[in-house]
Amino acid sequence: MEKQPRLLCSELCVQRRPYEVILNCAILAWKDVQIGQKHTGRTIYGSVKAGSHCVPVCEIIAVQEKEDDSPCKDTGKWQKVPQSPVDCQHAFTVFYIERTRQHCWRCSNVTFHCSDQSLCLLWVQTIREQLGLLTNRPKRLLVYINPYGGKQRGKQIYDHKVAPIFSRATISTDVIVTERANHARDHLKTEADLKKYDGVVCVGGDGMFSEIMHGLVSRMQRDAGVDENSMEETLVPCGLRIGIIPSGSTDCVCYATAGSNDPVTSALHIVVGDSQPMDICSVHNEDSLLRYSVSLLGYGFYGDVLTDSERKRWMGPARYDISGVKTFLSHRYYEGTVSFLPAEGNLGTPRDKMQCLSGCGICRQTSSDRLVSKDEDSVSDAECRDTWTVIRGKFLAINAASMSCACPRSPKGLSPSAHLADGTTDLILVRKCSRIDFLRHLLRHTNKDDQFDHSFVEVYRVKQFRFTPRHQECDSEVDLRERESGAGGKRFLSQICREHRACGCMPSQSNWNCDGEILPYTAIQVRTPSIVPAEEEFSSSIQHDSSPERIISFTPHCSVSTMRSNEMLLI
Repeated sequence: MEKQPRLLCSELCVQRRPYEVILNCAILAWKDVQIGQKHTGRTIYGSVKAGSHCVPVCEIIAVQEKEDDSPCKDTGKWQKVPQSPVDCQHAFTVFYIERTRQHCWRCSNVTFHCSDQSLCLLWVQTIREQLGLLTNRPKRLLVYINPYGGKQRGKQIYDHKVAPIFSRATISTDVIVTERANHARDHLKTEADLKKYDGVVCVGGDGMFSEIMHGLVSRMQRDAGVDENSMEETLVPCGLRIGIIPSGSTDCVCYATAGSNDPVTSALHIVVGDSQPMDICSVHNEDSLLRYSVSLLGYGFYGDVLTDSERKRWMGPARYDISGVKTFLSHRYYEGTVSFLPAEGNLGTPRDKMQCLSGCGICRQTSSDRLVSKDEDSVSDAECRDTWTVIRGKFLAINAASMSCACPRSPKGLSPSAHLADGTTDLILVRKCSRIDFLRHLLRHTNKDDQFDHSFVEVYRVKQFRFTPRHQECDSEVDLRERESGAGGKRFLSQICREHRACGCMPSQSNWNCDGEILPYTAIQVRTPSIVPAEEEFSSSIQHDSSPERIISFTPHCSVSTMRSNEMLLI
């Protein structure tokens, strides 16, 4: 790597000790001069470890001038003789990001003292000039706070943990506390002046994020005259970024992308402008759009858990545990037909154990590679359009994961190798099995074992899929037979059996859980996006730091950018 020219180099004081402080375009570094002199005979590594510090400029939050409390004031007490060779009357403080365990970030600071005010001002001005060159950082944000989600601590989290960070980073905010369901979505679709903002921040859980995402995507399509209901339409990209401050029950989207559901970490990601593209799936029923999905589409087990938990909202987050146990004990299975178009090309498989992190081959694809793969995919799609794979059977669960769906209770998620922006979704089919076998499958979500290593579990990486419940297929077949034979009584009795379950029959159909919302239809068609380089640089590929510690996932600042079909960019 070519060495960056120095912008400034001075001997300043930190806690009354002399330090050599160096600033260039990439880093701010300071080294203890006294320790360096004591360890001149040691290796460079030992010296650095003993008294040297280095912070990338892109991770500096802010710098501010500070009046130093003079150590020479007569307080009538014994005072320690300063070790610094000069009296330092002026100071400035640099606030920067410090990494801690489990991908969490914290705001740390260091104060440099100097005797010359002009030198102090020069350092402050030069650092601010370098921060001003970081054009990906937001200057003004629109913030929506859900005061009811999770443990109802959204406003408290924002006021005490997030707002001070935004203020220190000189980010101006317009804050709206939502008063009802879909308040933020409706405001974004009709009233919000989006041209004033660099991004939208939601303080809440996965439901709040979904609400913001739907509002922005729908607004962009409406303004461009795009018909969202058509599966053949190309969606218009949206350059406005979305940030998430997690305060929900699970915070799956935030956890799966940032590796943490810590509000401070998310706020710091937003401040430095980190970005993460993500896929959006469009879910249709015949000729109408039902919803967009970014994380999980679940039919059967997860659909039943959500349906039952909605009746227990008064219980708070504990309702998911109770509904989960109840649904597991009921052990319901559902019949239907799943048809899908397999993903072609170099997109990996759901079982390749290649997580979407730094070093991931798919994530590191260049723009040219994506252009080539896009052309290849368009050809393969055309060739495979009539060769869909069709599977009929009895299923305990049908899940489609566009991301790993990791959360604190399931650190690896439903599909650990799912990629965030590869234009595919992982389709997981859990066939009818014993209750014990299904429990073994569920328990593997909480450990590192291969959860797909069961004879009754099938997983596919797909670009599109459809599902039709069995009773709809049967109804059409029965209608034809009854018109010929006139056997209407049997059809009438079967209809009563389906609608009135006092007879104890197994329910004929479940509900779809779409990112925590119940879909009104069971027969759906799902389209996943095709990756196309966006106009903005950060949306052409997933951006990860070379250091494995740093997962620059969208968590905080996610920017919704509906690429070609529907790809969303989170930063």
